[in-house]
Amino acid sequence: MNAEKKVAFYTLGCKLNFSETSTIARNFVNEGFSRVEFEEKADIYVINTCSVTDNADKRFKTIVKSALKQNSEAFLIAVGCYAQLKPEELANVDGVDLVLGATEKFNVTSYINDLTKNDVGEVHSCEIEDADFYVGSYSIGDRTRAFLKVQDGCDYKCTYCTIPLARGISRSDTLENVLKNAKEISEKNIKEIVLTGVNIGDYGKGEFGNKKHEHTFLELVQNLDKVEGIHRLRISSIEPNLLKDETIDFVANSDTFVPHFHIPLQSGSDTLLKKMKRRYLRKVYTDRVSKIKEVMPNACIGVDVIVGFPGETDELFLETYNYLSELDISYLHVFTYSERPNTEAVLMDGVVPKNVRSKRSKMLRGLSVKKRRAFYESQLGNTLTVLFESENKEGYIHGFTENYVKVKTPWNPELVNTLHKVTLTKIDDDGLVRFNFVDTKVIA
Repeated sequence: MNAEKKVAFYTLGCKLNFSETSTIARNFVNEGFSRVEFEEKADIYVINTCSVTDNADKRFKTIVKSALKQNSEAFLIAVGCYAQLKPEELANVDGVDLVLGATEKFNVTSYINDLTKNDVGEVHSCEIEDADFYVGSYSIGDRTRAFLKVQDGCDYKCTYCTIPLARGISRSDTLENVLKNAKEISEKNIKEIVLTGVNIGDYGKGEFGNKKHEHTFLELVQNLDKVEGIHRLRISSIEPNLLKDETIDFVANSDTFVPHFHIPLQSGSDTLLKKMKRRYLRKVYTDRVSKIKEVMPNACIGVDVIVGFPGETDELFLETYNYLSELDISYLHVFTYSERPNTEAVLMDGVVPKNVRSKRSKMLRGLSVKKRRAFYESQLGNTLTVLFESENKEGYIHGFTENYVKVKTPWNPELVNTLHKVTLTKIDDDGLVRFNFVDTKVIA
């Protein structure tokens, strides 16, 4: 039935979702489907959903409409976090035929019968307690970097978050399988691997289907460092309480792990960190940043922060703003708090009006622009290595240094997916950095 049937994919949300979409897509291709772009006419459209913000929910309907515009008879499948949390809601969206939960999404092809459109979406969704096994995945959508999933689920109970409800308990890939996937990626001439998961610092837990820690995150990092053929390894996002000194020291001395950390903070106020049930207070965060900067003065540090959490008064917001303003960090990812069903925070007093949330978000985004600019300025004159991307953007090619400075130079197809030593010279009008080649020899 799948003779030359076409399938297209759309991913909402995080790097982890991208790695899982890639794996699901490879399953389709292995079964004889041909993969096409989402903007093209396909027989099946798979939408991998996210539930982190309100916006992701709304976008789902828009994406369904755009798929049906390409082919009104197409078979539409929803998978991912939102599909696990609100399967019935998605099944009732016009045009959706199949909704698969957290454990079912990796067997999507076995749920497809004759591609006849359903009047109402069919739901196959497990109880989240059943999401206790691990499916490894990685994405190789672009030629320069891959997202490698090493862990899934979360045992933390942050009061604003639905991820434990959507993805289940914390569990890890076996070290052997992570290394096998990393080797496969390196053999595809991909230069950079980004480690991803829901709570990757918790790596090792549930590696063999139990809570016993067989390996630690540090051991994962040490073993990946030895995989031949990978030029860069990047840790995506890691909780401050799980980022240990030994890991920071190891990265500082590694040839492949790059000096770039993304560490969620969420609030600079201890009062709010406690209400959020985060597992650290501000001092721990300050210590992590100081330790990184002590051993890697040029490291890039990104920060997640939430504005408008219940009980965030003007004073508490300013506490966060001033704290971040003084901290030696490089950029912010700002999330505006949105109420999620079945979380503790929904029932909390001190709801912050939407317009105040929006104003605070703008202030922190403005601060992020200043922080990134200051970080880029601090790197001018330094000699760094750039990995060039594969897109021609208005006559320029872009790339990133190991410490995540974004650079540009006139388009040259020969630079695609190559590493070069460069000296950063100036910041352009668009905020990107210009450079001089140290030599035109390709490192890799």
